[in-house]
Amino acid sequence: MEEIKLHKDLFLLPTPAGAYYAVAEAVETPPRRWLVNLLRCQQTPRLNRESLELLGETFSQSLSLLGRIQSLRWVQGLKDPLVVSDKPLEDILPKLLAQLVEDGKALLADHQGFYLATSGFPHETAEELAALSADLLSLQDRHAGLLLGNLNLGSQAWGVIDAAGNSRLGIWPMHIGKHRFALIMTGIPHFNHPDFVHLVWILMTRYTPSILI
Repeated sequence: MEEIKLHKDLFLLPTPAGAYYAVAEAVETPPRRWLVNLLRCQQTPRLNRESLELLGETFSQSLSLLGRIQSLRWVQGLKDPLVVSDKPLEDILPKLLAQLVEDGKALLADHQGFYLATSGFPHETAEELAALSADLLSLQDRHAGLLLGNLNLGSQAWGVIDAAGNSRLGIWPMHIGKHRFALIMTGIPHFNHPDFVHLVWILMTRYTPSILI
């Protein structure tokens, strides 16, 4: 098993689905903790024993988690290493956000209702949407027992729904360490886009202590 998993010519990076799972909830699970540790690396770590020991509590535990995460397609092996961007957030976030929706309208807001970056929304609209996201996520917190407990909905996202049941505007919480952001988008979201991984990766390395591998 170890020989099969540890392909030393590969570098680890979460898939879009893995990045989504890592930040969708604040509840800590072993796979989520492993993925978060991976996203805290300044560069994609080489798949070897040393890296796995840093990503998990022990090498054997990390290797077991890697097998589980790999079976869920939450991690991918790259042939070439990548380094997270160190450019100012105001320069890189709008370009990343624009790739996540078909019409290019998206914004990222913090838990206080201030937006960090926007693509497609005018300034005044972005301010109001950021404030709306803070109100809705606060409402989510107050009724989490009902929505996640009694109803077991399994999602903390909110949407404005049309008569056909299609979402016209969606608000997705993103838990980055102790911080919570809101990703707000119109239309169909493209969470399967590689830029979603880079968005999460950049935020994780900026707002949580980085792991140097």
